[in-house]
Amino acid sequence: MVTEFILVGFSNFPQHLLPAFFLLYLLMYLFTLLGNLLIMATVWSERSLHTPMYLFLCALSTSEILFTVAITPRMLVDMLFTHRTITWTACASQMFFSFTFGFTHSFLLMIMGYDRYVAICHPLRYHVLMSPRGCARLVSWSWAGGSVIGMMSTLIVFHLTFCGSNVIQHFLCHVFSLLKLACGKETASVTLAVILVCVSALMGCLFLIVLSYVFIVAAILRIPSAEGRHKTFSTCVSHLTVVIVHYSFASIIYLKPKGPHSMDSNTLMATTYIVFTPFLSPIIFSLRNKELKNAIKKRFQRKFSPLSS
Repeated sequence: MVTEFILVGFSNFPQHLLPAFFLLYLLMYLFTLLGNLLIMATVWSERSLHTPMYLFLCALSTSEILFTVAITPRMLVDMLFTHRTITWTACASQMFFSFTFGFTHSFLLMIMGYDRYVAICHPLRYHVLMSPRGCARLVSWSWAGGSVIGMMSTLIVFHLTFCGSNVIQHFLCHVFSLLKLACGKETASVTLAVILVCVSALMGCLFLIVLSYVFIVAAILRIPSAEGRHKTFSTCVSHLTVVIVHYSFASIIYLKPKGPHSMDSNTLMATTYIVFTPFLSPIIFSLRNKELKNAIKKRFQRKFSPLSS
């Protein structure tokens, strides 16, 4: 039985470029942590931001921090060393946390789309439908859903027998790279089950987000003034941008045809997706959300104005 795996995702990557990418990804990793922590601190300290939309944003920032912490530090260490092994337990843990936080992130994006739908299409019922208890329940369901998918997928995959090679053609314990190492009659059915679960969850979230914006756009077009349409749509821009970035990168990585010599390009794209998308989220929400941007600016002014006076 396999007790540890060898990660070879960076083996075919141009070795002379690894230090430069290590420094770039390290800076992006630190910015991701600081940016999301700043958003969370600003929301909790500013009473004007104690609304459902910003509660969901705090939950989203938490999921991004945990997802990044679960994967990026190990990836950065492997970029520095040539001996890249991971134990069976650590591999299972990495898969569980990446699935849990990744799917929780998708569920939270879906809920944020629903929040915008209720605010724009049913404004008079907003405080009833999005009560504090209701919002807490939606966030709890998102975390529970991500945890269930993470636990179910990890248990299914690691219930298989790995009796062949222990070399994972990836820089992390990627589910489909692991399934290629499994042996036994159930491998094909497990692979199909994992694909169905992942695709159904992600496409289900995307479908509901798109459906929300269909109703949102229809409601906005009924607003008589151009200024009113612009002001209403501006409350959706940051969320919509993050959704487009999240699903566009994922589509490029998982739907791109796999060539026989594309290992290094696949590694570059996958690492960029894992580091770059969480890096972009706090930037998008801070720059595209005027209310949050003003609150962050006010927070810095209060913090540093005594020093300048």
